[in-house]
Amino acid sequence: MTRKTVRIAMNGVTGRMGYRQHLVRSILAIREQGGLDLGDGTLLWPEPVLVGRREYALRALADQHGLEHVSTDVDDVLADPAVEIYFDAQVTSAREEALKKAIAAGKHIYTEKPTATGLAGALELARLAREKGIKHGVVQDKLFLPGLLKLKRLIDGGFFGRILSVRGEFGYWVFEGDWQSAQRPSWNYRAEDGGGIVVDMFPHWEYVLHELFGRVKSVQAIATTHIPQRWDENGKPYDATADDAAYGIFELDGGAIAQINSSWAVRVNRDELVEFQVDGTEGSAVAGLRNCRVQHRTMTPKPVWNPDIPATYSFRDQWQEIPDNDDFDNGFKAQWELFLRHVHADAPYHWDLLAGARGVQLAELGLKSSAEGRRIDVPEIQP
Repeated sequence: MTRKTVRIAMNGVTGRMGYRQHLVRSILAIREQGGLDLGDGTLLWPEPVLVGRREYALRALADQHGLEHVSTDVDDVLADPAVEIYFDAQVTSAREEALKKAIAAGKHIYTEKPTATGLAGALELARLAREKGIKHGVVQDKLFLPGLLKLKRLIDGGFFGRILSVRGEFGYWVFEGDWQSAQRPSWNYRAEDGGGIVVDMFPHWEYVLHELFGRVKSVQAIATTHIPQRWDENGKPYDATADDAAYGIFELDGGAIAQINSSWAVRVNRDELVEFQVDGTEGSAVAGLRNCRVQHRTMTPKPVWNPDIPATYSFRDQWQEIPDNDDFDNGFKAQWELFLRHVHADAPYHWDLLAGARGVQLAELGLKSSAEGRRIDVPEIQP
């Protein structure tokens, strides 16, 4: 078998997601398994080039994981013909300009979302990439969660009949940072730095809804800042100028209605950090990160409303667990492998910059809906 090295510039790996999910659990995990077998006698070996602003932090990561290449000069890395792919996990406000540079340098693009701070910028990136003839992908990791893969299996098998509604609950309490340090970076709560739960989570909800249930036709949302003051990484108070909770209603192609609550100011009283309940004429399901439970039409009980008598049964016990029936890999790693196959074996891949632009569009229109207090149609983005 022939081993082929693919050098990947990874910008933003000192951040939480860039390090944990993309470097350690994806690229390094591919190396630990011996590389990526393309099935044609070629073994793809990813060689990361760690890029960022703080050389000491990059060196520490490189030393920890036995890596060779680090740089604080993005332009120099992009000028290197040995670098084939540019990956971006920076703060949102820095991403668009960096992606433009990488596209101009002729690098294939793989990036976190949102791809830009506005729809115009996201569409411009897609246009530039198309004109340059490069391959490009956007992280859409939740499609690869075991719970949603099981849900997709149910949809494809016709379990639900006609889907009526989707209800999603996402979030947890992010500590304010005064007496206990916050588990998310402070820029997430500053609008001027690209923060906010709408720009963070609505792109996720767009591709989940689009891929599983149908294109989003309209959005009505309320975005709010429940916690107006937080404390940063240095213990200094700051004004939270970005929304930390959003409550959205989405009308989908086919007639289904989706309601999704997203909040960093909610305490978890559910089995998983995100759960989607799907109700159809023939059955219902509740899917989380890993698990999925169902209740078929033929097994639906007959609840009786009587507040004077304590319930003698558990509603949760009336649902059945969907078996795994498969070995589920890390979702980020699974999508990385698909993108690498796309670049080096021309395998099909449709989660591109145009798909990323749809997520930016929904976030932008969600904020507009909240500001104007009305339902807003979501125009279809044409290739």
